[in-house]
Amino acid sequence: MALTPRPHGVRIAEAAAGVLTLTVAATSVWGIVAQASDAVAASFPLNTAVLVTDLPAAIENAGELGSLATVLRAISNTGRSIGVVVRVGEGTGDTPAEIAADRDAKVIAGLQQLRLAEQVVGVRPRIIACPGLDTQAVATALGVVAPQLNAFAYAAAIGDTPAEIKTYRDGFGVRELMLIDRDFKAVDGEGDEIASYAAAHAVGLRGWLDREVGYHKTLSNVAVPGVVGIVSPRTWDFQSPDTEMGLINGADVTGLIRRNGYRFWGNRTCSDDPRFAFESAVRTNQVLRDTIADGVFPYVDRPLTAQLAADIIESINAMFRREKLAGRIIGAEAFLAPGNTADQLAAGKLKIGYRYTPCAPLEDLGITSEITDEFYADTFALAA
Repeated sequence: MALTPRPHGVRIAEAAAGVLTLTVAATSVWGIVAQASDAVAASFPLNTAVLVTDLPAAIENAGELGSLATVLRAISNTGRSIGVVVRVGEGTGDTPAEIAADRDAKVIAGLQQLRLAEQVVGVRPRIIACPGLDTQAVATALGVVAPQLNAFAYAAAIGDTPAEIKTYRDGFGVRELMLIDRDFKAVDGEGDEIASYAAAHAVGLRGWLDREVGYHKTLSNVAVPGVVGIVSPRTWDFQSPDTEMGLINGADVTGLIRRNGYRFWGNRTCSDDPRFAFESAVRTNQVLRDTIADGVFPYVDRPLTAQLAADIIESINAMFRREKLAGRIIGAEAFLAPGNTADQLAAGKLKIGYRYTPCAPLEDLGITSEITDEFYADTFALAA
């Protein structure tokens, strides 16, 4: 008979059960497609997703031709951040139309490389753009890729007049896309004033807002650093919508203004669903979806019991309470959804639902004034 220990007392085993803390998903990682024929090829190989963690070093290797250096400088103005760059080649062809079509095809192929970034470099871009290359075909492709990445995209609004801008905007119906009218002016590496793509500044500012303020704040009315002017500015009046900017905003397009610095002015996306008309509503939806999906991963494949369902719901609701307390949502609630029949549960299927209310931006503030003589009575009463 072999000598074996006999349990005589108590043994405690740690069970992998209970409520988990759901950490809010990181959404400040950006992804851009750019051109730079003189970039250091070893740092930015063609048609390959490259992780950028050191923006100053990336700018040194980006060359000066094409859009890459200008875009990286615009992003760097809002501080150090992490992103993905896909450098694509120049358009080729015998005619300007062929060259433009070939360039668009290369940029759109570059967007597909952003979809592979998580597998290639370990991060998924959540803010994407192709500044300076965003033709209508590219903007349409951005509207396709952004939902696939659960990301938000920025693109230029093409047109000179507000009527042309509206016609262009009417061609889109994607909630993950915002169109921006005009470009900023900035200073390049040689100290010269140049046009600087507004979409690039939007990428940098969106990343900064996600990191420092929250996903619930829209791009609008935040001072944009590193900007010295606006290319062909529009008329604008803070107290009247009867301006070019009023018409641009009326077309659900974001514009650029100068007041205490330079700012984006507009909150609207290209959504055809009014529930996602505001950038903050789309961003909130994206963050909650990612946070819940990532947070419940440890629950998958555990024994499906009533306690497991309760733990999942409470984990989600605890996160909702934290986000509400922080002022990033108005409210939210997770619950056991209809359809959890015995045969579905026996098949390992559980349905949980949630509803939420995002923070809407204060876009239209009405203040009523009234003229009266009643204060004369108070004035002379004090004098007596």
